[in-house]
Amino acid sequence: MLAIIGGTGLTELENLRVNKRVIVRTPYGEPSQPLIFGEICGGEVIFLARHGMGHTIPPHEVNYRANIYALHLQGVTEIAAVATVGGIHPDLSSGVIALPHQIIDYTHGRQNTYHDGINNPVKHIDFTEPYCSKLRAKIEQAALSIGENLVNTGVYATTQGPRLETAAEINRLERDGATMVGMTGMPEAALARELGISYAAICPVANYAAGRGDSLHAIDYEEVVANVNQTMVRVRKIIAQLMTQHYCVVN
Repeated sequence: MLAIIGGTGLTELENLRVNKRVIVRTPYGEPSQPLIFGEICGGEVIFLARHGMGHTIPPHEVNYRANIYALHLQGVTEIAAVATVGGIHPDLSSGVIALPHQIIDYTHGRQNTYHDGINNPVKHIDFTEPYCSKLRAKIEQAALSIGENLVNTGVYATTQGPRLETAAEINRLERDGATMVGMTGMPEAALARELGISYAAICPVANYAAGRGDSLHAIDYEEVVANVNQTMVRVRKIIAQLMTQHYCVVN
């Protein structure tokens, strides 16, 4: 079963027929919201808003372990996670939608594993390729079929948040090889890997990162929100097409 994790600007899915909402309790607490079970084109999907329905949970306070584990308990095998980013690379301007292939974790203090030696034995997972290539290909195919050309590569730098980064910090991320920056990519991707769930990120670019492009001197947050809302219209269409092409029961 596929799950969609919605980020900033995505609290509902286009064409989703809601069947039920379920409160799931896990050994790690409760997820950000009740899981929403529904159908698109007859294909079952579960939706979870990462920051809660009212966008009340900041990135560093999200209970990532509970979110991913709750989906795991419901039999989820694939997760397409929507995560808004700032563009570091010149090609990643506002309105671009990217599918990163790599990730760098700069977060701290987050509960980032199930294998903590307390609830589960210590285990070192392979994370060479953090995103599932097959799921990324499905998303790209769905986008292309409706005329959306995604940037199908990129390195996602996950920062702690909730504040935005300084220009000097973005310079450092660029030197490290990052092409985009966000606050929720980790430990979400690693936790999915620990549970054997295929995971890919759909990253709409809301703005240039600090010190880049039209964010050279400051980032206008109201403009960022407006950009996100516009781009999410296209993201919803991509997700609907993804369901139609790859998860519809008539296919």
